[in-house]
Amino acid sequence: MGLTVAEKILKNHLVEGKTEKGAPVEIKIDQTLTQDATGTMVYLQFESMDIPRVKTEVSVSYIDHNTLQSDFRNMDDHRFLQTIAAKHGLYFSRPGNGICHQVHLERFGKPGKTLLGSDSHTPTGGGLGMIAIGAGGLDVAVAMAGGPFPLSYPEIIGVKLTGKLQPLCSAKDVILKLLQIETVKGGVGKIYEYFGDGVKSLNVTQRATITNMGAELGATTSVFPSDDITREFLKLQNREADWTEIVADSNAKYSRVIEIDLNKVEPMIATPHMPDKVVTVREVAGLPVDQVGIGSCTNSSINDLGAASEILDGKTVAANVSLGIAPGSKQVLYSAFEAGIMQKLIDAGARILESACGPCIGMGFAPKSGGVTLRTFNRNFKGRSGTPDAGVYLVSPETAAASALTGVITDPRDVFKTYTKDYSSFVKINDNMIVAPLSEDAAKEIIVEKGPNIKECPKASAITETIAAPILLKAGDNITTDDIMPAGSKVLPLRSNIPEISKYVYEAIDPNFHDKAKKAGKGIIIGGDNYGQGSSREHAALAPMYLGIKAIIAKSFARIHKANLINFGIMALEFANPADYDKINEGDDVEMIDVINSVKSGKNIVVRNNTQGFEFEVVHKIVGKDIDILLSGGKLNYTKNNF
Repeated sequence: MGLTVAEKILKNHLVEGKTEKGAPVEIKIDQTLTQDATGTMVYLQFESMDIPRVKTEVSVSYIDHNTLQSDFRNMDDHRFLQTIAAKHGLYFSRPGNGICHQVHLERFGKPGKTLLGSDSHTPTGGGLGMIAIGAGGLDVAVAMAGGPFPLSYPEIIGVKLTGKLQPLCSAKDVILKLLQIETVKGGVGKIYEYFGDGVKSLNVTQRATITNMGAELGATTSVFPSDDITREFLKLQNREADWTEIVADSNAKYSRVIEIDLNKVEPMIATPHMPDKVVTVREVAGLPVDQVGIGSCTNSSINDLGAASEILDGKTVAANVSLGIAPGSKQVLYSAFEAGIMQKLIDAGARILESACGPCIGMGFAPKSGGVTLRTFNRNFKGRSGTPDAGVYLVSPETAAASALTGVITDPRDVFKTYTKDYSSFVKINDNMIVAPLSEDAAKEIIVEKGPNIKECPKASAITETIAAPILLKAGDNITTDDIMPAGSKVLPLRSNIPEISKYVYEAIDPNFHDKAKKAGKGIIIGGDNYGQGSSREHAALAPMYLGIKAIIAKSFARIHKANLINFGIMALEFANPADYDKINEGDDVEMIDVINSVKSGKNIVVRNNTQGFEFEVVHKIVGKDIDILLSGGKLNYTKNNF
């Protein structure tokens, strides 16, 4: 039987395990990336391993999240990240150089390589034909130290694309359509691989839009073949030598195939407050809009901005709309000026924001109270925009620009008829904001700078045979890592200070959670389906661990968050009978017995509800080395003891 693209890359990087769906495997990691909101803790963890230099082919530290410097804390983190990159052999992408995923696509990604990033949208690299996976920071630190990355061997879902996108319909509409089909939890344990004649009609940045937002499916990653289109993109980046052809064999088999006719794709929109609440734009057309944002790692390439500029050329945005533009990288920003794109946008009334994540993570450009904001971003979780009661809608750049022009949600085909141009020829290369690694001798002279807000990473204690604790919180379905550990300008500067950031854990669900947890000293949390979806932020596990959370019992987990819980010594348990979820109340005292033996033997764990006087069972689904990692009290303890 032939192999798919994903199978070929995974096979070439397999370190341990069998390539059977669901089997525990470990793969070699070629490249890593971090961003500053997660990076500080990653490098504190790496530093604690006492390894002088990263062992990957390429590792890059990006500054793109915490760029709002209202006090010393973010700048201190940036100086720490720059000096530790110099000390340990990493590339350093300076503030203003752009969003990690856009810059990595342009300057570092290579077909056939593996990439592990401490950001959930790392699968953007799949647009180049990489196996690019988002993970918790501790997994990235271990990869930089030369360790393999563990995962359950994924199911490979084929997405067959036929036809060609019609004018003013975009790659964003394709992934929104797939989210409508598969939902935010449909991709757990899966890789989505795109194939078919329609693939040839999509350029690399269009493919990257699709793989980027594949993270919202809960997928391990998404991947396109590396073909002549890929080669042309790398040639424009002066990196043609990095190209390798990787296509699926003609007799490759997928476990399931989803067919999407690009000819029939129309403008789509994700309505509040979940990326899979997708309808056609025409179904909600006419709703007044207060704000429009174009950019983020999903839709900030030169062609994305170019499409918007064509619609707005010679016109002015509606008086009721504030339009913000966030170019994905310095390269995009400079090239867009060369192409005349930025002039058109500015003339139309757009505000030009920094080449950074910005409003996507609630870092500035927040909408008005109760406002409607259309964004070309990838997530519309409640409160993520920085305004708790705003309605966030996810759209393509074409729909965003058309709606900014009319002041209401508008199908772009109703205001503009022509084809958009290809602006790739305007791309200009300038890497002066990327600091290359120092030589080993020069690196020895570097003094790592640590500001007063940078605290050491706390460690968990080993798992005990009996765990007795109160239920401190009972949450519902699709709880996001934003719900657990919010972002925004108030909280993100605390990412390197776990005692302080822990004060905001579960703030959106229970404002008193921190105080309850501190008073109890330990606790257990109950969750519904797809617990922990969204951003890869390990702080959503690290801060609860610091507060004494011993276990999460849920109906099901999102992949990255479950791995993060294990990495920090928190038991990720699922109800053997989901109906038991309804029987448990917040405040109940429960006791888990025979824990270590049950984990080692693969048996269900018995939980006694001492408050209500009944027992139920939970399943741990933890296999391979994850068992030892969990029982050690997390991956940092395990790595120091065994690596």
